[in-house]
Amino acid sequence: MALPSARTPDPRDAPALRWGILGAGHIAAAMTEALLEGTTQQVVAIGSRDHERARRFAERFSLARAHGSYEELVADPEVDVVYVATPHSEHRDHALLAIAAGKHVLVEKAFTRTTDEAAEVLAAAEAAGVTCVEAMWSRFLPGYDVVRRTVEEGVLGDVRLIEADHGQLLYPDGPARLAAPELAGGALLDLGVYPVHLAAMLMPLIEDVRAVGTLTPLGVDEHETIALRGAEGTVAALTACMSASTPTTAGIAGTRARLELAGPFYQPTAIRLADPTGRTLEVWEPEVSEGHLGLRYEAVELARCVADGRRESSLLPWDETLRVMGLMDEVRAQLGVHLPGD
Repeated sequence: MALPSARTPDPRDAPALRWGILGAGHIAAAMTEALLEGTTQQVVAIGSRDHERARRFAERFSLARAHGSYEELVADPEVDVVYVATPHSEHRDHALLAIAAGKHVLVEKAFTRTTDEAAEVLAAAEAAGVTCVEAMWSRFLPGYDVVRRTVEEGVLGDVRLIEADHGQLLYPDGPARLAAPELAGGALLDLGVYPVHLAAMLMPLIEDVRAVGTLTPLGVDEHETIALRGAEGTVAALTACMSASTPTTAGIAGTRARLELAGPFYQPTAIRLADPTGRTLEVWEPEVSEGHLGLRYEAVELARCVADGRRESSLLPWDETLRVMGLMDEVRAQLGVHLPGD
């Protein structure tokens, strides 16, 4: 019994595109660094509503152009693809802005606030003939392909239980947007999206969703536990919390063996294969401790899609993005969380 290898192509082999970064925050900087390290992609422009902030960003990464508005960025004729790196409360509007300008788009997670917004963005991409990919970076990492293959090839036997937790101490003293209903705050869309995506990847048919949790005084979700039941009898137990730190680990238990993903499970991390007694059979490690450099895998996947004339990625197709958004809509409904766009 052994772990299969990852089938993930070398990021340097993807056709080069010219990228524009929409938003100049932390994740925008992390993606820019990832694109410039170990790929042939070109980052040519940054767009921010604050021109001085855009200028400093461009200077930091030696980019050719700094735009003082998102409209200027998407109109830039030298930009092939736009990475939407603003908060998820703005993803619909900013993705539609880029698509209307004829740009391919990589939209940071959570893809939008709601399923309806996601469907609107994807319909616009289809009508415009551009490629659109949800930037759920975990799905594109080599380690996730190891997990995917391990389950598909029956190494674990029949999968019975999936567990994943994601808790960070971000509330009440963290980013103000997380506490704000009008900005689609709460733990689920920021943190819970990772456990939900992992479970959805391994559970193609989900028949039942149950959620319990606690809301903040302003009505966003502070923490939740989500139970999913799949058509084949698999059960997932997922938690998200923005007011306490958790190990952020994940496990997939089957009738023959189990996988354990070290924390943070959604980043490049060690994957341990164990027998039913807990004895280690094999450990898979990323070739390099990439951290957020792993963001490049989703970007080069989009570049391959564009080169091949594909509108969506087979690793995270549009119907899967919609399915995950639908699961999170259902969780919010059960918790009593109401956001703009509902």
